[in-house]
Amino acid sequence: MLTSVLKIGFVVAALTVSANAASAQTSPSGEALFRQRCGSCHTVQGTQNRMGPALQGVVGRKAGTAPGYNYSPALREWGRTWTVANLELYLAAPRTAVPGTKMSIVAPSPAQRAEIIRYLQTQR
Repeated sequence: MLTSVLKIGFVVAALTVSANAASAQTSPSGEALFRQRCGSCHTVQGTQNRMGPALQGVVGRKAGTAPGYNYSPALREWGRTWTVANLELYLAAPRTAVPGTKMSIVAPSPAQRAEIIRYLQTQR
């Protein structure tokens, strides 16, 4: 009986590890999500602005202050710092968070926003 219980426990543990590994492989990383969702307009490479401002060092930076980017007056005047909470708010609905902003692309999935923000936190 004990041997059967141990075998069942081992099989369940193996299936759990296998399912977690498969899930990790199918869930895009923050970097991949950034490239897919944000990369056509933004970069994290230095101060190279594109259609949107460069986002290297964005977490902790005052909104509307990346050098060389022509921000909307609304974002320049917003006056907030890019914290995790403010990025979450903005990425969920930019034009609701900051009426008059240029950005119109949203990241509707809370999980994807969290991954993108975690990635941006590493880009110093």
